[in-house]
Amino acid sequence: MSFATPWVLLLTPLPLIVVLWRRRQRPTLSVSSLQLWEHASPGRARFLWIPPVIKTLGLTLLIVALARPQAGTDQAVEVSEGIAIEMLMDVSSSMSMDMKLSDGRGKPRIEVAKELVELFIAGDGEGLEGRDGDLIGLITFARYADTRSPLTLGHNALLSIVRDLTIQERPNEDGTAYGDALAVASARLKQLDDPEVRKMRSLEGEIASRVIILLTDGENNSGSHLPLEAAGLAQDWGCRIYSISLGDRPRGTNERAIAQKSEAERVLEHISTETGGVFRTATDYDSLLAVYKEIDDLERARIVSRTYTHISEWFWVPLSAAIGFLVFAFWLEATWLRTVP
Repeated sequence: MSFATPWVLLLTPLPLIVVLWRRRQRPTLSVSSLQLWEHASPGRARFLWIPPVIKTLGLTLLIVALARPQAGTDQAVEVSEGIAIEMLMDVSSSMSMDMKLSDGRGKPRIEVAKELVELFIAGDGEGLEGRDGDLIGLITFARYADTRSPLTLGHNALLSIVRDLTIQERPNEDGTAYGDALAVASARLKQLDDPEVRKMRSLEGEIASRVIILLTDGENNSGSHLPLEAAGLAQDWGCRIYSISLGDRPRGTNERAIAQKSEAERVLEHISTETGGVFRTATDYDSLLAVYKEIDDLERARIVSRTYTHISEWFWVPLSAAIGFLVFAFWLEATWLRTVP
């Protein structure tokens, strides 16, 4: 119990002082002798002390009410601030090239990427903890960007979609349009600000961060959005881009190919840096796994403890009692314990 204005309690002796002072100031009747009444019964006069006591108590309670007694309860609530992640995967024909595994064998890049994306989402019990509680969506791209899964907490269905991904084998749809994929992903993450979208997806907690993880093995050569343009949208909408360049650096004396690859990497690094993310290259299974572990460590949901204090006003209790006591005291003085003069 506490008081909003505790200094008012300093006035609590005042009612007793006022009541005693008023009793001393009451008019009296002088008589020559009390012998005629010394054997008389005092009758109701013996109860004349009751109204002053009740008034004193009522006025004291009135002062307590003015001090505004309050009762506060603290409630600590842990809120999980999840992360919204858009996974962007390259499914162009170049993703069919082999990538070196830990045992030295080769495996198509798309298969390695699918396996590690699955581990990133579900966890591997070791370096990757899994993304429980995070909204994750999947967008693939070749010449065109396609939304394979909207942002969802249903990771089991998402993992099934990842396992079924295949290379885009149609020549007229081959290419690399990660600029379009970035623009689509940024728009999907921006939609999380819409109350109707949040209601439709039953989103209650806050979104701590919005992340785009782009995995590609080439330069942007298709689509209607340039990477820098799409990165500008992501930056304006508070999205971080983590770019992963997949594949071996060109070898040999072909300087044009080396320069072309370096330019592609510089674009990826620029869009990541500008949006607050990181850029990494991966040339084999182990290096790609290390990149996903790094991103997993950088982007973790936060558990925030928030304490709320609920204040209940209790001034009405002493106020009601004070009014009751004062009314009762005045009623006694006006009726059963009425005195003259």
